[in-house]
Amino acid sequence: MTTSSSASSSSAGSSDAPSSGARPSDARTSAAAKPAPKAQSRVRAARLEGRGWLNTGGARLDLDSLKGKIVVLDFWTFCCINCLHVLDELRPLEAKYGDAVVVIGVHSPKFEHERDPQALAAAVERYGVEHPVLDDPDLRTWDAYAARAWPTLVVLDPEGYVVSTMAGEGHAEALDRIIGGLVETHTAKGTLDPEGSPYVAAAPAETALRFPGKAIALPGGDVLVSDSARHRLVRLAPDLSTVKTVIGTGVRGRADGPAPEFNEPQGLLLLPEDVAAAVGYDLVVADTVNHLLRGVDLASGTATTVAGTGRQWRMDTGSDAALDADLSSPWDLAWYDGKVVVAMAGIHQLWAFDPAARTVGAYAGTTVESLKDGPLDQVWMAQPSGLAVGPGPDGRERLWIADSETSALRYVEDGAMRTVVGQGLFDFGHVDGPAADALMQHPLGVAVLPDGRVAVADTYNGALRAYDPRTGEVATLASGLAEPSDVLALGDRVVVVESAAHRLAVPDLGEAAVSGRHHRVTRKRTRVAPGRLRLDVLFAPAEGQKLDYTYGSPVQVTVSADPPQLLAEGAGRTEDLTRELVLAEGIEKGVLQVVAQAATCDAEAEHPACHLTRQDWGVPVEVAGDGVSALQLVLRS
Repeated sequence: MTTSSSASSSSAGSSDAPSSGARPSDARTSAAAKPAPKAQSRVRAARLEGRGWLNTGGARLDLDSLKGKIVVLDFWTFCCINCLHVLDELRPLEAKYGDAVVVIGVHSPKFEHERDPQALAAAVERYGVEHPVLDDPDLRTWDAYAARAWPTLVVLDPEGYVVSTMAGEGHAEALDRIIGGLVETHTAKGTLDPEGSPYVAAAPAETALRFPGKAIALPGGDVLVSDSARHRLVRLAPDLSTVKTVIGTGVRGRADGPAPEFNEPQGLLLLPEDVAAAVGYDLVVADTVNHLLRGVDLASGTATTVAGTGRQWRMDTGSDAALDADLSSPWDLAWYDGKVVVAMAGIHQLWAFDPAARTVGAYAGTTVESLKDGPLDQVWMAQPSGLAVGPGPDGRERLWIADSETSALRYVEDGAMRTVVGQGLFDFGHVDGPAADALMQHPLGVAVLPDGRVAVADTYNGALRAYDPRTGEVATLASGLAEPSDVLALGDRVVVVESAAHRLAVPDLGEAAVSGRHHRVTRKRTRVAPGRLRLDVLFAPAEGQKLDYTYGSPVQVTVSADPPQLLAEGAGRTEDLTRELVLAEGIEKGVLQVVAQAATCDAEAEHPACHLTRQDWGVPVEVAGDGVSALQLVLRS
């Protein structure tokens, strides 16, 4: 199935648990038949409960205070790249509808660090969230609205009723249709209040850097930093505090030229001298929220787009021309095996960019969000966010990867990927010792030290960790850091980008004693009955769209499991949204990996645009005699 450039997709966070029963608004669609119309009951919105509010000037909001407004509840957590994509999708809608629409971010944390109210306040500023945010660390509002995925969007009408629920990202067009219809209906009824907003902006802070992301060494001892929250690059003197030059206007945008604009840039890479001379730029920048790679001439500060269209990747376009390819949140860069390797965090892959040939394409990963080693085209990753190159114990070059959502340290060598630290999407903590037992918490940066150890910015533990490939041991070198996001070996100094402290720091290194802490995602496992398990993916096309059979079945569901032995039958890909699974005897728990997609086209248009809705779930299950015999996952309702 091919789609136009307006195709959309959704991808939910990997710790999703399914609904055990359809809500009144759910609609079930199979590839075999068009769904019959069904009666819709109006569901009253649940209360908004949590620990506190941000971006309201201290006020606590409730449904009464929001009466007359169209409300979009955005259930998010700040570690989740899909949630960050939704923030960017909502910005144009907030601008279009003004005060008639109130977006409420309901922050529902996954990692332990995300429960910290100060960390949440920092994230709200870091990502430019300009609407009220409810801090819901105990998932009270999450449970009240039966949210099952990061992110989830719930639309409430001005009278306080639930209108629509959708999981994942890529729903901007559907939201626009829904909100536009509600504006028309409730303007006519006199129940829409289009004036006044509960949003109160926080006072801006004055620091030289604001939430810096990545850093690299420049010839002569200077350091270049991606000043992410201010949308620019900053060149610092060797003292790591004196600002020498700035590249970029500091305005969120994507303009090329001598006064370039960036959008939350992250990774930086100096090209080899011969490559830079051939292509005409020295530096490659991962312009993350623009979904672009930018080439920068350091002498003039001029930027040029070298890869990406600015559209977020939804599906393979079939072209490897760099300027024709859609990217998805490139987060870090490394020169490895004669090419620029890109940590494509938004789709859980590594990509390769050839500056001379001007080509780009997938290098490792399948887009499934999980942890699986093996040949590069078969591995599963989860939001890779840090890259570094250095020799392994045998002297051969390895590409090291901070795979953040699995809290893992991994590497590429000989056409395969291997994991040295990390146990999957649901286990994290701060544990030193043998690598097989060690735990990290959402690491974002990695560097190879001169002595061969691999330093890791263990972001949500606020620590600098080190893995020794020769001994297989993990140790904590420094703790008490404010969300370290990158590490840089600078001569005899180890420099840490201390993102939430808005600075570069040189911490005192040593074997910092820590008590081992092992956490699991606080979401409950879904109890399923042994034997046969029915899987239903619930999908209803957006208003004005229909399933498109032009190129065959418009739906596809792929199911796998971790461990693979969990499924005796039912694994693989089918063209139906309903599947009979059989759970194997003797396996008590595991994770069901489900990837679903549905292709729709505009129903009545003369030249209909086509749309692809895609979502992946990681469903933690526990086999129990009193468990459910059916799982339902909502793709869109």
